[in-house]
Amino acid sequence: MRADDELVTAAKRGDAAAWRELYRAHAGRLLLWLEARATPGGEAADDIAAAAWLVAAERIADFTGSSSDFGGWLFGIARKHAANASRRTVTRIKGLETLAADAERTTPGPEAGHLADEWVRQALAALPPRERDVIACTEVLDLDVSATAAALGITAVAVRVARHRGLKRLRTRLETRPAPH
Repeated sequence: MRADDELVTAAKRGDAAAWRELYRAHAGRLLLWLEARATPGGEAADDIAAAAWLVAAERIADFTGSSSDFGGWLFGIARKHAANASRRTVTRIKGLETLAADAERTTPGPEAGHLADEWVRQALAALPPRERDVIACTEVLDLDVSATAAALGITAVAVRVARHRGLKRLRTRLETRPAPH
């Protein structure tokens, strides 16, 4: 078992400065990742991020590792919260469909503000979910393989395979993309 680094040890003691440092290191990337995964009509990415931070604060005593490892652990918590939120959204939408089949229920997700390039959004959306999540973690958020594996709840080998396949699909899509006029 790995030993905690000084920042994690301080956070476990309740040191506010350590928590601020962990927050600065991971909050922006976490929010960007959650926004990229957002579904129309679902919970807001910042609400899911806040819930993940709350769980991290409540369960920091169970965490062992470095401040870098903390990112993967935090992303894993957020992934589980996002999955639960998605299930709640599906259940809510099914209920609305039962009550009013013709009611409009969709709103554009917040990811449009962060992924400004339309081609990038379309290319990532065309990837299978696992490859899209892995590419977002490794290429956009610059997480390493182990942090990505922890965040997504998969093995490091699965991360490397999904990254390889996703980048290959993106290269193929780039080669077939029409030239700008």
